[in-house]
Amino acid sequence: MAADPIPSPHPPRSATDLFSDPLDSHPLWFKPDLFLSPDFDSDAYISELRTFVPFDTLRSELETHRASLNHELIDLINRDYADFVNLSTKLVDVDAAVVRIRAPLLELRQKIEGFRGSVEESLVALRNGLQQRSQAAAAREVLERLLDTFHVVSKVEKLIKELPSVPANLSNGDVNTAERNAMSNGPTENGTNLREDQSMLLERIASEMNRLKFYMAHAKNLPFIQNMEKRIQNASLLLDASLGHCFVDGLEHRDANAIYNCLRAYAAIDNTRSAEEIFRATIVAPLIEKVIPHGQPGVVAGASGDGLESDYEQIKQCIEKDCRFLLQISSTENSGLHVFDFLANSVLKEVLLAIQKRKPGAFSSGRPTEFLRNYKSSLDFLAHLEGYCPSRSAVTKFRSEAVYVEFMKQWNVGVYFSLRFQEIAGSLDSALTATSLVPVQTSGHGSPEDLTLKQSVSLLESLRSCWREDVLILSCADKFLRLSLQLLSRFSNWISSGMAARKKGNAGSNSGCEWAISAAPDDFVFIIHDINLLAAEVSGDYLQDVIRLLSPCSADILTLVKQSILQSGKSLNDLAPLAASAIIEALVDKAVEDLRQVKGITATYRMTNKPIPVRHSPYVSGVLRPLKVFLEGERAITYLTKETRNELLLGAATEITGRYYELAADLVSVARKTESSLQRIRQGAQRRAGASSDTSDHGTVSTDKICMQLFLDIQASIFSLFFDVSF
Repeated sequence: MAADPIPSPHPPRSATDLFSDPLDSHPLWFKPDLFLSPDFDSDAYISELRTFVPFDTLRSELETHRASLNHELIDLINRDYADFVNLSTKLVDVDAAVVRIRAPLLELRQKIEGFRGSVEESLVALRNGLQQRSQAAAAREVLERLLDTFHVVSKVEKLIKELPSVPANLSNGDVNTAERNAMSNGPTENGTNLREDQSMLLERIASEMNRLKFYMAHAKNLPFIQNMEKRIQNASLLLDASLGHCFVDGLEHRDANAIYNCLRAYAAIDNTRSAEEIFRATIVAPLIEKVIPHGQPGVVAGASGDGLESDYEQIKQCIEKDCRFLLQISSTENSGLHVFDFLANSVLKEVLLAIQKRKPGAFSSGRPTEFLRNYKSSLDFLAHLEGYCPSRSAVTKFRSEAVYVEFMKQWNVGVYFSLRFQEIAGSLDSALTATSLVPVQTSGHGSPEDLTLKQSVSLLESLRSCWREDVLILSCADKFLRLSLQLLSRFSNWISSGMAARKKGNAGSNSGCEWAISAAPDDFVFIIHDINLLAAEVSGDYLQDVIRLLSPCSADILTLVKQSILQSGKSLNDLAPLAASAIIEALVDKAVEDLRQVKGITATYRMTNKPIPVRHSPYVSGVLRPLKVFLEGERAITYLTKETRNELLLGAATEITGRYYELAADLVSVARKTESSLQRIRQGAQRRAGASSDTSDHGTVSTDKICMQLFLDIQASIFSLFFDVSF
């Protein structure tokens, strides 16, 4: 009979109470599923959480989870209470059943352990057998390599012994002339055949030597190989000597087959430098000696005989005549001879040595003109040598050779540019340090299309010098471009600083601005004219010339160059208003001297009985006279455009009008204040004296006369402006 279920200590409720969170709700960092993992580690779990969860919070959450588990356990017992009670009645004689099961399990364990031991013994034996087999294979491989090495050495020695049996020196004088003439096919044909046979044998020996080097590289520490090193070295020396003699003989007689076989032999033993050196000493050196002979003792380096242009032309002819045959052989397609670089390591190397020893002054950048001529001739010579390269990769290889790099290092273009910089920039700087503007001396009247100041002419000449053919080095184009921009900036700063100093009226604080202080308005006409011409030239023909010279560059670089030059041209254009302001200021100052006579109007009509004025004051005719003289002068008409003269007229008239307004307004204001004061004084005197009130007001009349005179003066000034000065 099942017992009654134990009442739950807590009343049943839903997963979510009305006023609380669900019982199984946990923070996001608390994951109860981790506790059921087989590899759960409590210490690691706590260490991970302690970095961002306080211990008190963790303890509280664990207590809550434990209470939840207890509650679930009680619910589970209550749900299956009958099965829980009957569980104790079913667990009868459990110990006896355990004993019965343990015996076969122990027996099975013993059998498994015995089988495992036998398997491990078999595995160890198998591994030992494999290791012995591997060692035996390695020993066999070493033995076979030693045997191969011995056979190769013996074979090489045998083949080398066969070399003297071939009369390779037939054509070198070992056989007398009579014997050679007695040959049926002629001495040349037989000699060629003998050279070819010897070169083929040498190529075969070189191939075997290549195998021998491979064996030695993999077994060089073995005693057997060490004992054979002397034999191998002797064989290598004999091979090098015989190969060198055969190669020299082939070069002297231009035997293409013999040369081809010798080159393949050199390539096989990886000794390309020897072939390149033999060709340099045998063929190239005598040719260069004829072109650039040893100088007489005592000749000073850097003399006039250091030019290289004619020497390069003769060297080109010699290369075409005496070296081209070997270059063609070494560039044969699919021949494997691409490892040779006779252009760099034979031809260029000998040329470099000859120039260094016999014409060292050719590399001197202390004479820029001669240096540039030699440098360009050298670049042309290198381009001629690159013409013998069969492919673009060959050109790249030629340029990466150490001799090519060393040859280019001899030309110190940095020092050359420094000298040109001092020359070009110094010329402009000396012109700009003059204390006054220096007009260009012309035989007759100047042309509006020509520059008028030596400073401007010097700037344009300096800019053009940067890109002259006898100055520019294309590899330094970026430096010459920067120099051009610096020249324009220096000229712009010279003008802007001068204008600023003139405005302040003190040039002592800024040397080089004296010209602006002493310059007359007519001198600034030259400034405006030259600025406009220079800006048009820089943004026009000058820019096109620079872009043409830099045409090999990419489109992005050309765009940046164009933008930088146009920006400098714009900076020049921005200087014209400064010069115009200086002209306007000077003209206004002259006009203000006459305007000061306005103050005399007050003395003329104050407390006097002069009648109301009917004509303008005498000073009016002189106010605009400086402006008129300037605008109608020869310089302004010749060198200023109509638009510029109108701008000057408008600016000067506006400024003069403003000054005139200030003087007139001040004059009228003072007159009215004086009138008001006099009026109060008269009225007080009349009241004290009991005088009649019909006394005439002379103050009012005098003020009206002053205003009438100003009105007439203004009308006359406007008439003069529109009919005598305007265009």
